[in-house]
Amino acid sequence: MALHKTTDEEVPGNKCAHRPDSLSLAVAESDLWTSRGDGEVKLRMGDSGIAAEPPLTVDQMFKSAVERFGRYTALGWREGEQTKTLSYKEYYQACRTAAKSFLKLGLERYHGVGILGFNSAEWFISDIAAILAGGFAVGIYTTNSPEACQYVAENCKANIIVVENQKQLQKILQIQDKLPHLKAIIQYKDALKEKRPNLYTWADFMELGRDESDTQLDGIIATQKPNQCCTLIYTSGTTGQPKGVMLSHDNLTWTALSVGCHVRLTEATKSQEIVVSYLPLSHIAAQMVDIWVTMKVGGATYFAQPDALKGTLVNTMREVRPTAFMGVPRVWEKMQEKMKSTGAKSSTVRRKVAVWAKGVGTVPRTVVRTPVNYRLAKKLVFTKVRKALGLDRCTKCYTGAAPITKDTLEFFLSLDIPLYELYGMSESTGPHTISQSEAFRLTSCGKVIPGCETKIHSPDEEGNGEICFWGRHVFMGYLNMADKTKDALDDEGWLHSGDLGKHDENGFLFITGRIKELIITAGGENIPPVPIEDAVKEALPLVSNAMLIGDKRKFLAMLLTIKCQVNGDTGAPEDELTPEAIELCRKLGSSATRVSEIAGGRDRVIHAAIQDGINRVNENATSNAQRIQKWTILGQDFSIFGGELGPTMKLKRPVVMKMYKEQIEHFYKEVVTPSTPDNPMPSK
Repeated sequence: MALHKTTDEEVPGNKCAHRPDSLSLAVAESDLWTSRGDGEVKLRMGDSGIAAEPPLTVDQMFKSAVERFGRYTALGWREGEQTKTLSYKEYYQACRTAAKSFLKLGLERYHGVGILGFNSAEWFISDIAAILAGGFAVGIYTTNSPEACQYVAENCKANIIVVENQKQLQKILQIQDKLPHLKAIIQYKDALKEKRPNLYTWADFMELGRDESDTQLDGIIATQKPNQCCTLIYTSGTTGQPKGVMLSHDNLTWTALSVGCHVRLTEATKSQEIVVSYLPLSHIAAQMVDIWVTMKVGGATYFAQPDALKGTLVNTMREVRPTAFMGVPRVWEKMQEKMKSTGAKSSTVRRKVAVWAKGVGTVPRTVVRTPVNYRLAKKLVFTKVRKALGLDRCTKCYTGAAPITKDTLEFFLSLDIPLYELYGMSESTGPHTISQSEAFRLTSCGKVIPGCETKIHSPDEEGNGEICFWGRHVFMGYLNMADKTKDALDDEGWLHSGDLGKHDENGFLFITGRIKELIITAGGENIPPVPIEDAVKEALPLVSNAMLIGDKRKFLAMLLTIKCQVNGDTGAPEDELTPEAIELCRKLGSSATRVSEIAGGRDRVIHAAIQDGINRVNENATSNAQRIQKWTILGQDFSIFGGELGPTMKLKRPVVMKMYKEQIEHFYKEVVTPSTPDNPMPSK
């Protein structure tokens, strides 16, 4: 087993703990994990450094933030033309009031408070209030169907559900008769369309606890322990029903400490960090960044508009000018597409200057850049680009939650905006490794956060094996799923990620695939699909999504989608091509403006160009088995709306396999000898 430990040299000023020797033997399963909502676990404490820090409950961490940063802005949002804010002191008071209201509505210990809506102060307050009142904070994806909401609410025995608006309320009203534990529903935005028993506006809800005595709440807080569950994160269920990931107080408070330390965030008393909250809060990445890490350093979180991902995010960014920003790959890709299409329209001189500056920007950070060139490029291009994106104060840009292409990383690096990759999972309370400016390798997701360890399980001759995690960020277990918990944690308590990866000689982690996604061909060859899919997207800028097929098949085939416009209201892909895609078609000599004019090989020019791109990718294939033999262009792009993508834009491979079964079967109907340059095969 290859074991990579964080050393003190890698994180200056941090003594990082290793797994204690006493735990090298198999530990009684009840010690390190539980599947009971009311269970307690043994914390993976270290002997020294950050892993030995005393455990804290959420209330203790919040109180400490109030003592140190009480008058500083904690939350900010737009209301009409005005910006409203809450200081840390007001924020904590609001959470306590909401907690008393929850108790008055009958919230029981170890029961859920479901939160269904876009990011807002009310979302944060409901989350923390649920924890203070002894319940579980449970984010529910806004894209969930009523049935999916029912599953989560039932699984966590939700007593209360907090919804954003009428649209989300309707989902709960459809299923409330099937939820025996449900006692109340609260709507935090818009006026109620109808009066119903046990349905409250946010104002009425807050009023319930305003004059309540503190005795009951303080009594509950006093009995809370850092090794008890306080939050449930439901995995998006790409296969089977979602699992409720149980996170303890210590999981949240300690991970926030370690991450803040690793990425060197400054405390508000020196210089306040500012973040924009827009990613789904039902996902651990957004919760960790927007709520917990920010609280730990006294940062301010500003809320974007609900239509952020439909185009308004950049307005919020320009207004707020965050100091740190987390984007999923799709967000960075959208920015890249927008900038490319704007670039295509700009004057020749401006284009030439931009191209030159990007050349300066791409010089590796390990190479000394020509100061004059760099300063000039910065003045002419980099500063303007950062300002246009609202990133002029941002020293830390992160990407995570799904794989990002090398093309996008290089594009932003060329503009002097290095994207620092982070890697982790819900089961590790979010991040496990994070890139930094002084520890940066293109396509690596960095080094392990302080106090944690990585082990590569059963590495092959190239050092590739399953990535396993150890640390105080490792989850408690899956709620009511002991068997699934045992699958994720081995006898020693290491978390098995299901991801394949390797370390380079400097300890940088590289993800090379996902065990479940591995394609094992009929000939027995193991093929990770993501590198081949990324190579196709890089070779063919017209392609939006690519999915490799070939498990238990004689050769590889591929489903492709074309970049198209997206419906602003529903997020559904439309038939019209994006301006960038139209521009690319023109350059190739095609007059296509719609997907339907290209799909299924209708446009010969585009068809030939795509085949040419596939040929270029095939030339770099490590073996014949890794060549793409057939491909087709689908009639519409993948989307969350269509069900092919999960909430963080991750490809739901089993769903796509089912949806496009007919097209896939067509690939393998006439089994002739797979194509080679001498024996070309038609591609549809």
